[in-house]
Amino acid sequence: MKKQKKAAAGTSKDSMPRRTFLKSATTLAAGASLSIPGSARSEDSALYKVIKGRIQQSVVHWCFNPMSVEELARNAASLGMKSVELMGAEHFGTLKKHGLICAISGSHGFSKGFAHKEEHEECLIKLRESIDATAAAGFPSVITFSGFRRGLPTEVGMDNMVEGLKKVVGYAEKKKVTLCLEMLNSRVNVTMKGHPDYFCDDIDRSVEVCKRVGSERLKVLFDIYHVQIMHGDVITRIKQHHPFIGHYHTAGVPGRNEIDDTQEINYPPIMKAIVETGYKGYVAQEFIPLRDKVESLSQSVKICDV
Repeated sequence: MKKQKKAAAGTSKDSMPRRTFLKSATTLAAGASLSIPGSARSEDSALYKVIKGRIQQSVVHWCFNPMSVEELARNAASLGMKSVELMGAEHFGTLKKHGLICAISGSHGFSKGFAHKEEHEECLIKLRESIDATAAAGFPSVITFSGFRRGLPTEVGMDNMVEGLKKVVGYAEKKKVTLCLEMLNSRVNVTMKGHPDYFCDDIDRSVEVCKRVGSERLKVLFDIYHVQIMHGDVITRIKQHHPFIGHYHTAGVPGRNEIDDTQEINYPPIMKAIVETGYKGYVAQEFIPLRDKVESLSQSVKICDV
């Protein structure tokens, strides 16, 4: 009997450390799973959903590959986002199913654009097609690009840009769709993180194109990541150019990854500056996540919900 009591006492004494160990091990395992890109999230992890909503948030699909449009749309909607963007018309039905829009539609891509006259015809065809589909869906904007310089003098390129865009901006006006010319950085020589020799690698030059075309249906896509790399002084430039800004993109610098405190841009003050300009359009998350994709997207939504 004494031996049985002693054995029972030993079992009772060891059971608490075992329960504590198992609980700690489970917590550590859940934390480890969140640190692995693309891993399954813990069922207990809380995702942030838009509360304030002063910034209408969107997300760009390409940088969340291989996540499908369906999966990204479902997650974006659950976070209180309004849009998944740079989509073709074949995906508009999926977005609408989840109560989303495509805040800015794709078109001719950045490798060709309006800086070179010989590229105008191809770009105009693709822009008109995208304008038609975007207008039919009731969505607001279509992206456009300058293309590359390839030795072109700046003033020649500017004249070509204005001439080409004037051929399509009237069509955009008629369809009530805004064309947004994206500025890209030319300093970073890493695929999809920079575009060496891109013609509109200067926000002032990009805005000047809009001024010369002279239409409310042509504005710039102010990509905060690219502007930071080429210029810095982001808030001042937002305040300076806000009448000509039709859309915003985000990403962390350096690396084009999460927009958290691992990088040099402090996003909450930038979002507040955008709100203060009276901007009513969309701000899209276009970072390449290094961690769990939905966890990172949720974090970025919270950072920008000012």
